[in-house]
Amino acid sequence: MENSCNVISSLFMALLKGKRIKLTLKNASYFGIVQGINSNKTLVLADVSDSNDHEEESINFELIDKIHVKFGPAVMHINKEQVIGVGGEGVEIFKNGRLCWLQIATSKKVYLFDILLLGAQAFKNGLSMILESKQILKVIHDCRAIAACLIAQFGVQLTNVFDTQVRANVHLTTAYYFWDGKNEETEMWYKRPCPLPLLKVMALSVIHLKRLRLVLLDRLMTDYMVLVDSYLSSSLGEPDGLEYVIMVSHSGMISEMCALWKDSFLFMTC
Repeated sequence: MENSCNVISSLFMALLKGKRIKLTLKNASYFGIVQGINSNKTLVLADVSDSNDHEEESINFELIDKIHVKFGPAVMHINKEQVIGVGGEGVEIFKNGRLCWLQIATSKKVYLFDILLLGAQAFKNGLSMILESKQILKVIHDCRAIAACLIAQFGVQLTNVFDTQVRANVHLTTAYYFWDGKNEETEMWYKRPCPLPLLKVMALSVIHLKRLRLVLLDRLMTDYMVLVDSYLSSSLGEPDGLEYVIMVSHSGMISEMCALWKDSFLFMTC
């Protein structure tokens, strides 16, 4: 468990160290440059200033709550992407409850689909094709709840998923990037019109998923190169006993890489 937390912290720092972020607390908001994370999971910022000293950072998202005008172009845009970030919010979705929002992040913007208002028509008119596509990679932070909700409510089988959840049920603690809302008032997902701050939080929850995937892949390749170096080192020795390593065939290498994937982080197709 401790090792998993260390992995989470290092991934978090790889994404944010040296970057200026906006930290929103209960009574105030602040800007600062990320320096690190203490052992007690507190975030260390430098050059801190009140948010009133800065203009609100623009978040490029689009609300889709009707099957007309904006819905069609949004689906067409998403279908052109090879990799998208996906998230979902709702009431007790971890217990196969009701999915109220579906967030999809592309390379240009985040689409917030109001599933509560759109209903099953949203999936019949294009979302099912996207979520079930084997050509579009869906990057999700813990796909279990949203996958169960989609199949139970709408008969949609989530396919081709890259899950950034590291090992067994370990979540990043920051509310800025991976906020899941499980401990918040669930009735807020039913509120219409949805408050602008909540829309922004939902957009932020998926906007960095594609980037996190690349960080995880970099970590995988680091481990892979260590394995390659061990092969090279072994090849310099005498072919005696266990110290001699025969270079594996392509199929054997694939098997080892698959095992390495499973050991490094959760990678699954729901």
